[in-house]
Amino acid sequence: MDFDQLVTFLEVAKLGSFSRAGQKVFRSQSAVSAQIRQLEQEYGDRLLDRSGKVVRLTPAGRVLFAYGERLLKLRDESLLAVADQGATPRGTLVIGANEATCLYVLPEVFAEYCRLYPGVQISIYRNFSYKIIEKLEVGQIDVGIVTLPVKSPSLKVHAIFRDQLMLMVSPQSPLAKHKLVPVSEIAKHPLLLPKTGYTRQLMDKLFRPYNSHLHVSMELPSIGMIKSFVAADLGVSLISSSFARDEVSAGRVKLIGLQDVELWRELGLVYRRDRTLPRATTTFIATVRQLAAASK
Repeated sequence: MDFDQLVTFLEVAKLGSFSRAGQKVFRSQSAVSAQIRQLEQEYGDRLLDRSGKVVRLTPAGRVLFAYGERLLKLRDESLLAVADQGATPRGTLVIGANEATCLYVLPEVFAEYCRLYPGVQISIYRNFSYKIIEKLEVGQIDVGIVTLPVKSPSLKVHAIFRDQLMLMVSPQSPLAKHKLVPVSEIAKHPLLLPKTGYTRQLMDKLFRPYNSHLHVSMELPSIGMIKSFVAADLGVSLISSSFARDEVSAGRVKLIGLQDVELWRELGLVYRRDRTLPRATTTFIATVRQLAAASK
């Protein structure tokens, strides 16, 4: 077996067609059929069922398909790892993070990394933490920055950032004159809730004892909208303090501590334990950890 045969086999299986696979790998249909026959002779079993125009994997073909994808991924990793030795980091670095982390935590990190390694192109996969972890586990992204804790044994985790959740109100709110506010008092005011995410989970748990008289004014899809609506005095919310830094400086909102509880959001840098990481990834990990240590 060679890798060309394996690539052809995978394309036939994915597309369900010899002719379409031939177009994808730039071979004639007869050449594709010859490659599949050679693979079947080598493995001593039929790999594809051909019934009319439909092509399907046999049980043996399904086994080879799973191994084939892994073999090609290992080949690509080996090529990258060998080419990467002793070279300046280059290529594309795929990073997973949610929108708020990209907007309020990572810009300084990206600025420093791009200054040090201009040959690396950064691609962002933006999603929730659990989705990022799924992508890391199957090797579709290089590194993630997610909300802790992370329970996956296949991932290496470094805590890099810790932020306190605080009450955010407009300067006109009657709560704005307080330095600390009990949760029972917050529950008397219209609440602006994020639709999903870690902060929403915390708020649901925090205000559960007050559900009978809780007034949820709005559920909003972004932190930017929540900040704007709080500034307009349409309600109050909880937010990671660093996310509202600019609005606090401009006097558009105020942040107030919770009297009876402390809530924290911690971010971690995560990546696969068992992967040979390219230099673009290892240098990014080192840069993030250095900046995190310097900020403590």
